[in-house]
Amino acid sequence: MKNYNTDKIEAFKQEHKNRARLLISCPDQPGIVAAISQFLSGYQANIIESNQYSTDPHGGEFFTRIVFELDDLSNKAEQLEADFQQVKDQFQMEVSFQYVNQIKKMAIFVSKEPHCLLELLWEWQSGDLVADISMVISNHETSREFVERLGIPFYYIPANKDVRKQVEEQQIKLLKEHDIDVIVLARYMQILTPTFVGTFNQQIINIHHSFLPAFIGAKPYERAYHRGVKLIGATSHYVTNDLDEGPIIEQDISRVDHRDNAAAMKKIGQSVERSVLARAVKWHLEDRILVYGNKTIVF
Repeated sequence: MKNYNTDKIEAFKQEHKNRARLLISCPDQPGIVAAISQFLSGYQANIIESNQYSTDPHGGEFFTRIVFELDDLSNKAEQLEADFQQVKDQFQMEVSFQYVNQIKKMAIFVSKEPHCLLELLWEWQSGDLVADISMVISNHETSREFVERLGIPFYYIPANKDVRKQVEEQQIKLLKEHDIDVIVLARYMQILTPTFVGTFNQQIINIHHSFLPAFIGAKPYERAYHRGVKLIGATSHYVTNDLDEGPIIEQDISRVDHRDNAAAMKKIGQSVERSVLARAVKWHLEDRILVYGNKTIVF
């Protein structure tokens, strides 16, 4: 079956064939921006967006995201990166060139509750989330029908703590076969092992149904209700081996009061979860995030 979004993706790739994003982090010092600009100018590249941030202008860390266009980019990219090595070495940079027409391949993991998955699929159908959704993996059959209706492969892989090793071996094999760039846990209610997380470092985005660091772990809405909170929220973060403590990408909240029981809080919270996860995933796909220790810089 033809993927629902094939034509839209091909049109996007053609429109952005000469556009790239340059992500840089390095020790802050004078001359960084000038050196980058002069380098790109030498190639007759046109800078169309530039953002930068320094943790401290006196010995801190410098971050920048630059979007540029360059005619015939596909044939110049290899030489461009090779020539930039001199600038990279001069300023001790960590550098990533991301080419906008190289659409990231995404896998979505989901369990029973489909609300976050549905939000991502809606954003994808509307053209606001530009990705190749290569597969949906679930330990429940709940979402199969509406996933396959869009031409997206659906893999049902039952999972629990007793078969976790075998399940992850199967999942890793699938993800590597399809060259997956980013994994989104859209309310996938299984704990990932260090082996899985280490295989896809800074490639796994999770949504936690709580305003972290509050109520880490299971049943946060019930715990929030018993605590009598007045605000509930959701947090999207990169997954690390420290449960729910990876670098935070995005958060949001909604107000509740004494009339809201745990079920009402959950309903309100699910709306927050959907929007928070969608924003985080878009920012990742658009190369807007640089990880700094256990924090993120989001341009």
